[in-house]
Amino acid sequence: MRTAEIMLREYSEMLETALADYLSRLSLPLTDRLKKAMSYSLLSGGKRVRPALLLEFYKLCGGIPEKALPFACAVEMIHTYSLIHDDLPCMDDDIMRRGKPSCHMVFGEDIALLAGDALLTLAFESALSAEGFDPEKIVKAAYILAKAAGMNGMVGGQVIDIETESGSVDLETLQIKHRNKTGALIKACAQIGCILAGASETQTETAASFAAHLGLAFQIVDDILNAEGDSEILGKPTGSDAEKGKTTYVSLLGLEKSRELVGELTGQALELLDKFEGDAGQLRELTVMLQSRQL
Repeated sequence: MRTAEIMLREYSEMLETALADYLSRLSLPLTDRLKKAMSYSLLSGGKRVRPALLLEFYKLCGGIPEKALPFACAVEMIHTYSLIHDDLPCMDDDIMRRGKPSCHMVFGEDIALLAGDALLTLAFESALSAEGFDPEKIVKAAYILAKAAGMNGMVGGQVIDIETESGSVDLETLQIKHRNKTGALIKACAQIGCILAGASETQTETAASFAAHLGLAFQIVDDILNAEGDSEILGKPTGSDAEKGKTTYVSLLGLEKSRELVGELTGQALELLDKFEGDAGQLRELTVMLQSRQL
């Protein structure tokens, strides 16, 4: 039986091979350290939830997952670039990521910054290299990805995070921040999977709504883990949000109400999956699994 864990493992293995292949093609004199920095962060593991969502929605809507790998790789490249930049001293100033020193701790701030830049641009090289799709689908999917990564998505959410770092914010502002900083890319993955598979507008919108609920729940769990998680399991220090005085769901609502909100969002996400005719079993299991994750 194909469980969510098996699904994630299968997709991770496919992704690792494809990502390593992309990196192996990069070559330019005097840029070896840059390539090593990109590989260090991109191939350092992780849950690979975002590309898995893209590939599974593509499969749910009738596609063969391997065909959508260029877009799945693009998503992971963008996610990794954002982590490299988030860890920089001018941002979150985190020295550990996934149980290893952050990219800038190993390669220096300058190369880490450029590694993130290079991964962002490589992402669109990857996405636009996808073969066997109508050009219109590729352009539409690439547009969704670009918007999710930019000012009206992930970058905009990060700016809100910076602008509100020194003071408390209300729940509405917190949700806007995380629907963009964390949720926009997750939402884009579901949309892209549907678009590439030729799903209807209704199916694509339903997938987007599902991912919006999942993305917000994912962020709240992150806040909970930062407050009470195991740093050895997480691979990075916990308690940093409280030390920095950041407003989180935990600081605003408390642990119990934060857990209740995760449960509500998870339930709403599962209801939306019922609207798909295909086998959404692995997506359902993944949704529940993310609710109780420890890392």
